[in-house]
Amino acid sequence: MWPYFGTHALLIVTLTLIPATAAAQSENDATREDVYPPLWDRAPESLLDFLVKDNKIVINPWNYQERLGMYKNMLNSSAKYFTAFGSQNFGNILWGLPLQHGWQFRTGQSLGTSGIAQVIGPDHGRLADPSSVTSCGYEDGDLLCISVRSWWSCMNYYLAVIPFLGAVEAGLFGQLQYEIEILPPEEQRADFCYSVADCRSRNPKLMDEWKAYFEYLLSTEHKAGSPATFSSFKMDDALCLMWRAHVSSIAYALPKFQDSLKYLSDPEANFGEDWANAVDFIAATHFSTDLQTTNEFQSFLPQRMLTEGDVLPPISDFSPQQNRVLLSLRALHKVNQLTGGLLLKLWQKAMSTEAGRKLGRKLIEDLASSQKFDPVGIYNDMKGADLTAFSFLEKKQFQH
Repeated sequence: MWPYFGTHALLIVTLTLIPATAAAQSENDATREDVYPPLWDRAPESLLDFLVKDNKIVINPWNYQERLGMYKNMLNSSAKYFTAFGSQNFGNILWGLPLQHGWQFRTGQSLGTSGIAQVIGPDHGRLADPSSVTSCGYEDGDLLCISVRSWWSCMNYYLAVIPFLGAVEAGLFGQLQYEIEILPPEEQRADFCYSVADCRSRNPKLMDEWKAYFEYLLSTEHKAGSPATFSSFKMDDALCLMWRAHVSSIAYALPKFQDSLKYLSDPEANFGEDWANAVDFIAATHFSTDLQTTNEFQSFLPQRMLTEGDVLPPISDFSPQQNRVLLSLRALHKVNQLTGGLLLKLWQKAMSTEAGRKLGRKLIEDLASSQKFDPVGIYNDMKGADLTAFSFLEKKQFQH
């Protein structure tokens, strides 16, 4: 029965999950400046570029540039493991993290001629204070400020600080001369951890999983014997470990910051949860999160915050592709909820082999160009469908 349901899961996700991918671009496109996160060239290049005080490297993750610097250090220190997958470290699968963070920051902002972020229109970035109580992230305050009231920024903390400290603990940066200290926010301090020891005490599973990813990279160097070859490195193994840690970070943070959704409009809150749900499906395929693929994947994500007036479908100032993505994520989340998580389980079962994952990645990469897909019709059908887990199984078994 599982092969049948696995195939059926593939068909359902084919119909409901439309990836945010553009047509394949040439590798030359990856050299454009705009493929990097905003202010990438200004982010700290090495750990000693952060503040060093009282024999500690002090990092403020509530500043966009400093949080970006944690990603930059992880990418720089892991670059040698990905030399076989493209020049200029473009094949590094950690690119997905800073690029997503850059998209969150870029929302509603642009870089002025001076290279400083500027607000465009009445909007603000997803990392700014959505309650507007403070000026964090606003033009009349500190545009580089990351607000602890932002649902996006809190979720991202567990995909920035935890991976970074996992890398520290694994030894990715070698033997450090100084301890690492992460500065707390002004409020909600108990929701976060601030050092390797603190995070290990509070979140041992997350630390173990991110540490395991970086330890895998280090192990390939040791086994290969020559730093130039890394012959034991297997991309699928690396992706498996990275996505396992990524999904665990989201699963841990999602219930913790549920209350932060109250600061968002209903459409924006729905989109955030839809996106978090979709990551589980993407992760199961071991989807590559290198520089070019990630840029293609998120090129059709909404470039502004959703407001109460944004009713699907369609949103008038969004492109057809952006509307398509939002509808697809909504439909996927709805089906998964109404089947009690059955859809995800079927999808994961179908993705349990390399052949299945290859097919899953192909679906994600190719379906954006399909002209036959009718997300409006599918979404409307979902609203009235009887898709509880029991009835869903019953109907499919009867049809079979």
